Amino acid sequence: MNASRNATAPASSSIPSRGAGFGRQMGEALTLFPAGLFALVMALGGQDAPARRALRAGAGTGRGRVMVHAFLTVLLGVLALIVTGVLAIGTARGLFYGFVDSGPYDDSWGGPTKAGAWLAHFAVSLPVTAVSVGLLYGLAALHRRMTAPLRGERRPAWVLPIVLLSCVGASLFVVAFSHQLH
Repeated sequence: MNASRNATAPASSSIPSRGAGFGRQMGEALTLFPAGLFALVMALGGQDAPARRALRAGAGTGRGRVMVHAFLTVLLGVLALIVTGVLAIGTARGLFYGFVDSGPYDDSWGGPTKAGAWLAHFAVSLPVTAVSVGLLYGLAALHRRMTAPLRGERRPAWVLPIVLLSCVGASLFVVAFSHQLH
């Protein structure tokens, strides 16, 4: 009897750690902007220790390297905020569509009934939400790889080009989105 409990213990104990790891990744993605901004301000102000702590850098990391990584963290943080905004809008306009839009539903996707419009918006919001959550998870992983040299680890060569391309892509998205509002 005890042998069967021990055989299943690792599988059941690994489930909470995966969930906790996922939550930690989401938390890291959502705090990239304030952490990077804090580290940048502290480094610019000569406060190296708090700046290094904000980026989880080693004690011997120089101020210039911390400032560069803090600036890149701010850029990734802005991208994470954009993705978080898309996630919030996708949730509000999908899952809670019937509460957010009071109608009439004649010209809505899935209209002319409230139920049809709600179902259509919900169906569209599912992939938007999934992609947004995946992007936030990926941004946290990208940031961890980007700041690897601050912890004495090796950074893969593809990381910095991906960070820069992601920031350029986010800028283009914001410009395109703002043009549609006019």
